[in-house]
Amino acid sequence: MKWRAQPDNLKPKRFEIEHDPVIGFYLYVFEGKNCIGDYLQDTFEVAIESALEDYDVPKDAWKEVED
Repeated sequence: MKWRAQPDNLKPKRFEIEHDPVIGFYLYVFEGKNCIGDYLQDTFEVAIESALEDYDVPKDAWKEVED
């Protein structure tokens, strides 16, 4: 599963969370086409909270997307 957020106030950055069932949830931070950060979290909720605290990504900005 994958989720994406690209709030207007944070463009050109976009954020993605990918679930790896074995390891956890990766929070990726992109600027343009370049990945500028990735963070492994234990749960989806922790990944969303991390994005909010570190990058001000609102919790309601996340949308599930197709891979």
